[in-house]
Amino acid sequence: MEGQNAAKEILDEKYETAADGELWSVEEEAVVRRRLDWRLLPLLTVLYLLCFIDRNARIQGMQKDLNLVGFRFNWALTVFYIPYLLVEIPSNILLKRIGPKIYIPALIITFGIVSMGTAFVKSFQGLCVARTFLGLVEGGTMPGIAFFMSCFYKRGELLFRIGIFVSASSLAGAFGGLLATALSRIPEWGVKGSEVHTWRNIFFFEGIVTVGFGVLGYFLMPGNPQNCMFLSERQRWIAAERIRIEHKELTSERTELWHVKRAIFNINNLICCLGFFFCNITVQSFSLFLPTILSALGWKATKAQLLTVPPYAVACCFSIFIAWLSDHHRKRGLFILVCTTLTLTGYSILVSVEKANIKYMGVFFAASGAFPLGPAFLSWGLNNAAGPSIRAVTGGYIVSVGTAGAILATWTYVPTDGPKYIRGHSINLGAEICVALVSLLGIFYARWENALRDRGGRDSLVVGLTEEQVQKLGYRHPDFRYIE
Repeated sequence: MEGQNAAKEILDEKYETAADGELWSVEEEAVVRRRLDWRLLPLLTVLYLLCFIDRNARIQGMQKDLNLVGFRFNWALTVFYIPYLLVEIPSNILLKRIGPKIYIPALIITFGIVSMGTAFVKSFQGLCVARTFLGLVEGGTMPGIAFFMSCFYKRGELLFRIGIFVSASSLAGAFGGLLATALSRIPEWGVKGSEVHTWRNIFFFEGIVTVGFGVLGYFLMPGNPQNCMFLSERQRWIAAERIRIEHKELTSERTELWHVKRAIFNINNLICCLGFFFCNITVQSFSLFLPTILSALGWKATKAQLLTVPPYAVACCFSIFIAWLSDHHRKRGLFILVCTTLTLTGYSILVSVEKANIKYMGVFFAASGAFPLGPAFLSWGLNNAAGPSIRAVTGGYIVSVGTAGAILATWTYVPTDGPKYIRGHSINLGAEICVALVSLLGIFYARWENALRDRGGRDSLVVGLTEEQVQKLGYRHPDFRYIE
């Protein structure tokens, strides 16, 4: 008997079992995962990077040319985030109906066109119109790509992959600073009355690159695991079946109103929304105002641009490392607490220290701790929201509420507070304290819910249901366990 049990344990470790009794080896699944990684991660990372590389134009002459005096720059940032916030949930529902292969590249191409058009605006009012359209088309990108990835990767694999593609925002900060410096030095060109120069070059040429990659994305992106032509027929079956089994879901379900309600009122999602809201205050204010903050420390525009590069590069590497650790240990809240400690240290330095070089060191701490937080909260929500329609709404919901934090971020650093910007740094300190408290709440809730299910406290949910109704339970299924 002991020999039989030992043999069964070895078999269980070596194979995964599908619903119809077919088997695949751990090695086969690893090959599928690697092939997905090599096709999806580079493409999605580049596509998401393109959303961020146009954010270095202010100190390259835009403020002067468009007369962005007083709070005008802050208003131009705000009008971007309002449509960005409103479009995210509807965008993910559309993505699920149209299909990511068409929808995501279409978003990329459209905001590339809008970026090119921004190069020709002549006034503050024209800039606000361009930013509004940019928010409409760019708003669905992050939740859309995150949901797309959740259809290919298991829960314990997701944060590391989302961490890689979202780290593109910090990588774009580094790359964007260098690129903005180079593009702004292209000699003036264009027809009389619509000359393109300095900051206009940034928007125009980065828009062209964005459109090109959007077109390429259409030809390289698969629609779902079942039609990945770079996998064999058996590998496509493994890719689809492993997701269906883990999430206990119907992969072909149609999105209905009850899916939306269940995603919005999921307690874990509410916690992740709050966390994303507070961490996004820091991430977005950092991305939007770092060149301004460094300029206020006494460095000229070009040097300030170049000095944005090292903090972003360090943050990119650290974000990927933290995401890998979090997936390896299947923990989310614990690593969020580690990151908030770093960010609190950074902003404490920025608030309390006078010397510019030491303040610059604080920027590294702030960036390293802040940038991993958004992917962590988004992955936490997607991990604990089983059912493809519920996950689609969840991705849009969490990022949508988080975008409200971005709207607040546009007002954290205002001209009247320069050059020390004590109020902005203090707001970020308070936001990170809230992030820490919310992550603790998330940990305690996940532990409580899992303990309740271990005791059979949710078993009544499956009583009297058909097999199809049981599969529709998703994260409410008694066998489902939350990641904490």
